[in-house]
Amino acid sequence: MYKVLLVDYDSTSSMEMLQHMPEWNGIGFELDAYANSSADAIEFLDRNYFSLILVGMNGSHHDALFLCDYIRRKSRVPLVLIGGSNDFQLARKALYYQVNDYLPDPVSSVELTSCLLTVKGELDCVNDKNKALLWTPVENDAQLQPNIIERVKEYVDESLHQNITLKQISNSLHFNCSYLGQKFKYQENMTFNEYLLQQRMEKAKLLLENTDMKVYEIANEIGYSEMDWFYKKFKAYTGVSANEYRKMFSIIA
Repeated sequence: MYKVLLVDYDSTSSMEMLQHMPEWNGIGFELDAYANSSADAIEFLDRNYFSLILVGMNGSHHDALFLCDYIRRKSRVPLVLIGGSNDFQLARKALYYQVNDYLPDPVSSVELTSCLLTVKGELDCVNDKNKALLWTPVENDAQLQPNIIERVKEYVDESLHQNITLKQISNSLHFNCSYLGQKFKYQENMTFNEYLLQQRMEKAKLLLENTDMKVYEIANEIGYSEMDWFYKKFKAYTGVSANEYRKMFSIIA
């Protein structure tokens, strides 16, 4: 059973919901301790071992981020931020402290359970020796927290022929959609939809250059069922139509 420390600076409906969740034991977690200030949380952390720390964001963003900073200077123990506004700058600060997830209000029990199951899966992958070392300085957390953005990009590459949305990927990876979108933009300097369009158009260009596939077949291959929409997107991306693009390369060849 993984022990959880809940830090709540200002009791809210979301945090009260966490304390009364019936699923804790069923998914392998135990709500072991509760703190209502950073000082109390630090005292708990210095005296006890926890597998997961949940930090409420509603009372004081400054205090919550201060605690995240303190924890990350000493440990790579999983951190999940709960509540607060759906604000890009706040999410960006959370990213800096390498939190495992950020669930802005309103937080549902289903959303939280999905997040906890993801964290549990990561904890299960860590051997007993590493578990004992979680609350110690660690230089690299790559083994404990796989790069979620690389997993998103792999999902896109494998599913270009399908109708892909960030919501679908978020559900598949058990991440909050809004947070994942903000994290993607922060790391890649483009939105998820911009990246998806780029990947589709680049693959269309390759297929036009190197195959004899019909244009409608290429459109289907990269997830477009409406030809007019594909033609519009391709021309906006390249400056020429798909047929003109193919002719350009046939002349060069």
